[in-house]
Amino acid sequence: MITYLTQQLHLPLVEASNLLTNFMGTAAFTPVFGAIIADSYAGRFWTIAGGGTLYQLGMLGLVVSALATALRPAPCAAAALSTPTCQRANDGQLAVLYLSLLFTALGSGGIRPCVVAFGADQFGVGGRRPGGEQKWSFFNFYFFTMGLAVLLALTVVVYIQENVGWGWGFGIPAIAMFVSVLSFVVGYPLYVRVRPGGSPFVRLVQVIVAAIKKRKEAVPEDAGMLYQNKELDAPIAADGRLLHTNQLRFLDRAAIVTTTDAVDSGAEPDLWRLATVHRVEELKSIVRMLPLWAASITLIAAASHNFTFAIQQSRTMDRRLTPRFEIPPASMIIFTTLTMLVSLSLYDRVFVPLARRYTGRQSGISYFQRMGAGLAVSVLGVLAGALVEGKRRRAAAEHGLLDSPGATVPISVFWLVPQYALHGVSDALSTVAHMEFLYDQSPESMRSSSAALFWVAGSLGNYLGTLLVMVVQSASGGEWLQDNINRGRLDYYYWLVTFLMALNLAYYIVCFHFYTLKSFDVEGNGAQRRQDDGEGQSRSAERETELDTGRIGASKNSE
Repeated sequence: MITYLTQQLHLPLVEASNLLTNFMGTAAFTPVFGAIIADSYAGRFWTIAGGGTLYQLGMLGLVVSALATALRPAPCAAAALSTPTCQRANDGQLAVLYLSLLFTALGSGGIRPCVVAFGADQFGVGGRRPGGEQKWSFFNFYFFTMGLAVLLALTVVVYIQENVGWGWGFGIPAIAMFVSVLSFVVGYPLYVRVRPGGSPFVRLVQVIVAAIKKRKEAVPEDAGMLYQNKELDAPIAADGRLLHTNQLRFLDRAAIVTTTDAVDSGAEPDLWRLATVHRVEELKSIVRMLPLWAASITLIAAASHNFTFAIQQSRTMDRRLTPRFEIPPASMIIFTTLTMLVSLSLYDRVFVPLARRYTGRQSGISYFQRMGAGLAVSVLGVLAGALVEGKRRRAAAEHGLLDSPGATVPISVFWLVPQYALHGVSDALSTVAHMEFLYDQSPESMRSSSAALFWVAGSLGNYLGTLLVMVVQSASGGEWLQDNINRGRLDYYYWLVTFLMALNLAYYIVCFHFYTLKSFDVEGNGAQRRQDDGEGQSRSAERETELDTGRIGASKNSE
């Protein structure tokens, strides 16, 4: 897309980068609305089907935009000087592009938060269906398959876009999307379809409103005096009710029973005035997760330049693989995808068995450690980018190419491979661990919505990347980030991001140190509290389900 925006629609690099980053941010934020619709009204199947249809319409819009000459500017006019004259796309042409991208973003909102949860639904609650023990393999398989799809896009599709035409380049993904949606809908009779059980976000708001209404009430010292209702919580607590914690005690006011609540009448209480301890603890669990969840935002912001500035770097470098074949600039991201796929395989097959010998954990290491390792590797990835860009720019200066942005700098594009590869390793470590953390530590009834938080982090990360570019552009007076990157100081930008990523890693370590895992009661069998396991965290005192993907899960009511 960055190539299409700059080479076909003739947008300046910074404007095209911000447009693309904002689009990715919007597409990552719409899953919040998709999760609400799926949990509250439509269910996951119809939300996926509707999202797929909207995405299909967006892809068709891109195909029409690429094929119709009236929807894109004329080719650049040749000039006697080194820089040709290019007419920027007009407002009408950009409007068609924006509308098409909007439809794909809305479609993503229906697909992304539901696909993982819908796949897990096929194994049943708690894995109590044949093959249910393979539920966590499904999560790994999901990310691995997504990586394969990206690999296909970055090789076959990008090559067609660069060498055949953008009509076919957008047309092939549009056809693939049509086949995907059709095959999904045809499987309707085969699926387990969980009925929507009401939006978890409404329950969170109810707890907040109830706590505010009772803000003048004194929180009792004895937590046993707070409101409990097993029957009311049963549909949202199949794995067991969450136990009371002493954190965020202001929210406990929502569970204080007053004379006006009339809980002894047998009728369901007014949930906007009185909440159970379990529902209060649902909100507390979400609040405790947010600081660690926020650490992934900076990680995504740092990686966003791989889809923009790094592609522009590769366009100026020697991309010859053979005397007659050049690697398309956008295909350089293939090294991130390949490294991620290889790393995912080696992690489960090699690293986990090796780590298990030293840690005694079935999973090798916890997902907290896995996320931390991913953040550390990402720092190295941005650092490598800074060093390589400095080398590329020096080569351009040595050969007198600072004012020739279209010339090929005599330095191999494979110098960019280390930064792409390191980001791939980081993705394999942090992305899957991030999803595991959200799924395991979110309240049971909110696991389908936890995927939305995963994508919201991506949204905020991309917006943060845009904000960072804008701030750097303003503070540097446009010197650092120029259309002519030979004259710009992209290496300075990379050094700044490296520093921010190092700070983010320190922030994550502090949050990890103070984080406490959720605890709950299983069918009245007593507290399943998690105690210190030697890693600054707590674990189940009585039992814990250890999963073969390297994850320590919450205590279950079935094994």
